Amino acid sequence: MKHIIILGDGMADHPVERLGGQTLMQHAHTPVMDMLAKAGRCGRLLTVPEGFTPGSEVANTTILGYDMNKVYEGRGPLEAASIGYDMQPGDLAMRCNIITLADGKIKNHHGTHLTTEEGTQLIQYLDEHLGNEFVKFIPGIQYRHLLVIKGASKDVDCAPPHDHPDEPWEPLLPKMVNGQSTAALLTKLILESQQLLPKHPINLQRAKEGKGLANSIWPWSGGYRPQMQTLMEMYPQIKRGDVITAVDLIKGIGKYAGLKDIPVEGATGLADTNYEGKAQAAIEALKHDDFVFLHVEASDEAGHDGDLNLKLHTIEDLDSRIVKPIYKAVQQMNEPVCIAVLPDHPTPVEVRIHLAEPVPFLIWYNGIEPDEVQTFNEVSCINGAYGLLKYNEFMNELMKI
Repeated sequence: MKHIIILGDGMADHPVERLGGQTLMQHAHTPVMDMLAKAGRCGRLLTVPEGFTPGSEVANTTILGYDMNKVYEGRGPLEAASIGYDMQPGDLAMRCNIITLADGKIKNHHGTHLTTEEGTQLIQYLDEHLGNEFVKFIPGIQYRHLLVIKGASKDVDCAPPHDHPDEPWEPLLPKMVNGQSTAALLTKLILESQQLLPKHPINLQRAKEGKGLANSIWPWSGGYRPQMQTLMEMYPQIKRGDVITAVDLIKGIGKYAGLKDIPVEGATGLADTNYEGKAQAAIEALKHDDFVFLHVEASDEAGHDGDLNLKLHTIEDLDSRIVKPIYKAVQQMNEPVCIAVLPDHPTPVEVRIHLAEPVPFLIWYNGIEPDEVQTFNEVSCINGAYGLLKYNEFMNELMKI
């Protein structure tokens, strides 16, 4: 049996009055996921262990079967692995967003949808002006970049910018749990970036066009190099596996997990991503490998922006442009394939942040005994045969199939 996990990042949501009290997953037209839920077995999963923030780095690593108390080091080291930065002893790696500030508040966490070309130019500009033998800015994708500081402490409280939309930014500046040196350096870099970035030609042009400025960095989720077993070491059922995503964080998790990164042209991490390309890449991977982790970021970004209609479209696109072609292809394969579909965490459009709440999941393969669930959403899956699973129990159940 081969396995594919199709993950719609942030897809789960809350009941919305504008939708007659339905969640977005209930309201969206998702005939294929509903069919798989009806023909398969469902449940709910807690993806964020107690004491951890509900970030995608926590939820996705947990879904893949890892004990966060043993492997967690933050987003930074995972993204360092993704972009090929070889962390050395003493390196503190941090996710470094380029964000938009306006009227003293965090307007958004993504620099008003920076392109990768724009983000690369801006982060290289900052490295030229603020980097030195101890501080290094390294380009990533779109607004997601890397800050590496040698000899710094990870014992620093840095607020994730996507958790604080439209909130004043100054009270959120880094704070040390013990000591002040790293927090002081990070604050200095943030403030200096706010002086430099508005002067860059990219932002001067954005100002002329009336667009939001990518006018500040925001470092967060730092850590040292993690110690992780590969999935092949943890689950002997997996001989060769792949990860398909547009997000550096997920690529980094995949690298430490021993999964091969399959790049897809036009994969953006937004609603305009190349759904068909991702689906085809997964289908091809299943022909020669036995495990695929296919990650789609679009719903999470729409949730953070509070865009209800866009998030509905991303859920429907996942169904029609990812799940449908993969299901059809699996039906024609010689070796059986088990399909699992789930979000990693809720990102409700009316809250705009990640929440540590159970998410629905479905598991289907030819011959599975179905339960009584008829549709795939947060409410129906409460009655699924798997009940409420916690943390690595999902992967353990999946690997039994």
